[in-house]
Amino acid sequence: MKAFVIPQSGTQAIESAEVPVPQLAADELLVHVRAVGVGIHDSYFLPSEPTYPFPIGIEAAGDIEAIGSSVTGYQPGERIAFVSSMQPKGGTWAEFVAVKATSLIIPIPATMDYISAAAVPVAGNTALKAFGVLTTVRAGGSLFIAGGSGAIGTFAIQLARQRGWRVAASASSANHEYMRELGAEKTVDYHDSDWQQKVLEWMPGGVDAALAIQPGTSAQSLPVVKDGGSLVSVSGDSVSSERGILMQGIPYQMDVQDDIAKLMMAVTSSEIRLEVERVYPFDEARDALAKVQTRRARGKIVLRLE
Repeated sequence: MKAFVIPQSGTQAIESAEVPVPQLAADELLVHVRAVGVGIHDSYFLPSEPTYPFPIGIEAAGDIEAIGSSVTGYQPGERIAFVSSMQPKGGTWAEFVAVKATSLIIPIPATMDYISAAAVPVAGNTALKAFGVLTTVRAGGSLFIAGGSGAIGTFAIQLARQRGWRVAASASSANHEYMRELGAEKTVDYHDSDWQQKVLEWMPGGVDAALAIQPGTSAQSLPVVKDGGSLVSVSGDSVSSERGILMQGIPYQMDVQDDIAKLMMAVTSSEIRLEVERVYPFDEARDALAKVQTRRARGKIVLRLE
């Protein structure tokens, strides 16, 4: 099968290669991949003992080709979206992938295509888990999102508005109208030296909570959070708390599988907007990764294999 791989240990270079279809274990599903969600972590989320050449990638959508002997609850032919990371056999940037039955797996709604389905699991999972720990923000409360125009931010703005929260968000000025369309009340350009002051003018005393999506934005976001507020660092920035602000990371063990299924249904009904900036053919996978690594993609980048 065709895959994009790290060819050997000690390199981060990505190459196109022909590799064997992975052998199916008793607790795995073999999935025929139709579309891949591209993420900045795809090339360096690796297991401790990968088998080289190692197909990269952690998120995709496709059809179940076969099921292992101990797997229940799934049938060949079912359409699924899923997250499969840190698996020694390889990731999702391949025509076929072996997925543990215990992975995050979501049935694809009948009216959703593979491209849309592949764009939801990682961003939706992250946003929903972040909101799962933002329990102190009430209806009418306020949230600042550092990095509001990317895949996670796109969902986060809309999820906050569904909860009745007022939202401020940062991105380059080219994405301000986009964020306002999603529901952001206040938009600021992170290039501006006074963006923090602009947020505080909008919400005197500071916002109830901040969601720091981009690396390095946790420390930058602290000044706009009120005393005793909370901040969730998506990137895992190491920042010391101040003024009684509760600092939290993403609770990766939280189960939001049912919520992601509901999110996908909300996308199909247009209750939630899904933004796919560009769909790349599989042959151009390295260009897609380079685009994501600029951290300037609006919404999601997806690879098409079908």
